[in-house]
Parts: sequence; structure tokens; C-alpha cells
Amino acid sequence: MKTITQYLSLVLMVLMAIPAMAQTQRDLDNFRYRDQRGINQFEAPKDTTSTFDGLHVRVGGASTIQFQSLTQENDGPVELVDLGSNFNLATANLDLDVALYEGVRMHLRTYLSSQHHNESYVKGGYIQIDKLDFISEGFAEGLMDHLRVKIGHMENNYGDGHFRRTDNAQSIYNPFVGNYLMDAFTTEVGAEVYYFKGPWLGMIGFTNGKLNQNVSDKDQTSPSFMAKFGYDNAFSDNARFRLTGSVYHSAHNAARGVYLYRGDRAGSRYYEVLSDVDGGGDGFRGGMVVPDFRNEMTSFMINPFVKFGGLEFFGIIETATGKDSGESDTRSYNQFSGELIYRFGNDEDFHIGTRYNTVSGDLKTGGEIDVDRFQLGAGWYMTKNILMKLEYVTQNYDGYPASDIHHEGKFDGLMVEAAISF
Repeated sequence: MKTITQYLSLVLMVLMAIPAMAQTQRDLDNFRYRDQRGINQFEAPKDTTSTFDGLHVRVGGASTIQFQSLTQENDGPVELVDLGSNFNLATANLDLDVALYEGVRMHLRTYLSSQHHNESYVKGGYIQIDKLDFISEGFAEGLMDHLRVKIGHMENNYGDGHFRRTDNAQSIYNPFVGNYLMDAFTTEVGAEVYYFKGPWLGMIGFTNGKLNQNVSDKDQTSPSFMAKFGYDNAFSDNARFRLTGSVYHSAHNAARGVYLYRGDRAGSRYYEVLSDVDGGGDGFRGGMVVPDFRNEMTSFMINPFVKFGGLEFFGIIETATGKDSGESDTRSYNQFSGELIYRFGNDEDFHIGTRYNTVSGDLKTGGEIDVDRFQLGAGWYMTKNILMKLEYVTQNYDGYPASDIHHEGKFDGLMVEAAISF
């Protein structure tokens, strides 16, 4: 009851604040739009002009709910949950973005409710520095016209898939309902340095390798390193090409394991799939494939993106190699994903599309597994802040041992999702 009261009080305060702020609400510099305009934005743009006129707080958020009608089956040792057709728990985000100084802003996201945590908790945040005028006006201006620094306990910029995924309630960027099978997403304390030069971009970063912060596992975790290099060019209003390559490396993490593919604490969009009646199985990660690398890992991802008129393609080519504690030999997982989207209507308010996603890899217990997912989706932006989505999804599991809940597993059916973001 106390949690519900706190949640309702927070929502009430936000709602009361919105009318008072409506007269001054604006987008910030170096900022990715939180509505339909943010579609196919990746890193926040590097603005060359400033609109800063004093400290400004932008309150935003998102709310999402799904109607789920899925069925599932397996040939494993335990009975799966008998899924019905009904609504999932509504999820909600609260965003605070603050222009602190010219070229300096802060971001903080709080999950008000999620599948995995019904209570509110902070996802993470960062400070983003695009100018050094707080040192002295025009300090290193020529360098900072191309440079950006981000520091925080934040969503790390490995690959481009995380720019198109659903982040709890923030699903307006995702043309489908579900995320990727091997969902590269984590929030760790670290820093990222960017360099933008025309269509070229580069990034190097490091983190402390921890999702859950503490000072009690001394010498059990080493820093993780990441880098990205890419080309992103709009040749005209109707033609754009982007290609990036990313790497993430964690050398040693014996305390809690590598979180890159199990860092989403909000939960899957497919509730209770491949979960048994006693609470085992995938749980809140329903439908995801989590490589069992809990000690060291190196991952590479290549992402092509092409847009011509209303037609766009986005792809993932990814390989992850690592091992668990006690293993002497490394194992690998490979992921491939391709999605073809057609956007049409006034301001591309409608879209239809399909995504095919596969993962294959070696289990710690032996044997090679293959998982594939097919999604067919459609969407309608009722306004730039409101999106309705319909999806048919089917997913198949192959190669799991007879003792595993995923043995000959399958789920399929329809998902309907309503999303609001502002």
C-alpha cells in the first residue's frame, strides 16, 4: 500500500506541474526528441547553435500498455504457464532533462513501474558536455565543436540496436513490440568521449563493469571498455545511409558476471513466455536469449541502416565470445537480425514491417542451440506523441537438451501496444 501511495503521489505531482510548465516547455540542445521526431535518430545530434538562456528543466515521460494473446508449448521436463489473453501491467517512465549551462545538460530516467519492479526506481542518468564555456567563454571552442563527453551511471552506447529498442515504457522508437533476442543493453558507471566530423563519428568509453554498485567485491571486477566508429550521411531528404561497428570488452567480472545481455531490469514485452507454473524458466526475461558468460566476454556488433523514401532497413550482425567462471575454453554466440519497414502517409504516420532475428550459440552444458523469431508489425502515430502498434510474433527454440525448459519450445500470437511519450 505504501508503494502504491508513493507512486500515485509522484504521478499527481508530475501532472500538476505540467500545466504550469506548458508555457515554457521546449526541446533542449544536443537532445534526441522523445516523440515521433526521434525515430531514426541515434546519438543525440551535435548542435552548432545554442538556445540556452538560463537553467531550464524539461519534465517528460512515457506510458505503455500491451494486450497479449500468446500461446506456448514445449517438450521439456516442466509444465509451462497456460497463457490467457489479457492486458499486461502498464509501465511508466519519468524523465528529467535539465539545461544546466550552455552546452551542458543532465538526464535522469526513473522507471515508475515495470514488469520486473512494480515499485519506482532510478534506471540511471548522466551529464553531457558539448561546450566548455563554464571554464571560460569560448574555451577550446574549435575542439568542442566536434567533441562530446558523457559521464554517469548510464545506458552504455554499444551498438545501434539499443536506439531502436523499447526502454521499459519508452517504446515509441521501436516499430515492433518486442526487442531483440540477444538484447545488448546495460547501465554501468562510466564515461564516453565522442568525436563528430561531418558524416563520421567515433566513440571510446569505459565503465567499472558493474550494474549494481558496491564497494565490497574488491578485485573481483575489472573495467569494461567499448568503442564505436561509424559513417552516417543523408544524401538528400529521401536518402540516408549509416554504418557503424562497435566493440565491448569485459576482461574479468567474477563478482556478479557480465551484464551486457542481462542488464535490462525492466523486463521483456512478452510476459510469462517460457516460464513454468512454479516460477522457473525465463521469468521477466521471457523470450530473451542470455549468453551464459559470467566472467569475461568480448562482443562485436555491425549495424547497417538504409533509408530511401519511406522504405528503411536496419540490421544487426553480432558475435559474442566469452566464458563462465571455471571454464578454460571460450564459447561463442552469434546474432543476426534484419528489419524492413515501410513508412507512409502524412509525415509517415503509418508503418508496416517485418523483422527476422536469429541467435545460435554453445551452451555451457554442451550442445549448440538455435533460436529464431519472426515479427510482423504495423503502427499508427495518432499524434507525434501517441503510437498504436499491432504485432504477430512467432519464436522457436532448437537444440536445447531434454532436461531444459526450452526443449522444443515455441510461442506465437498477437500483441497490441499503446504507447505515449513526451
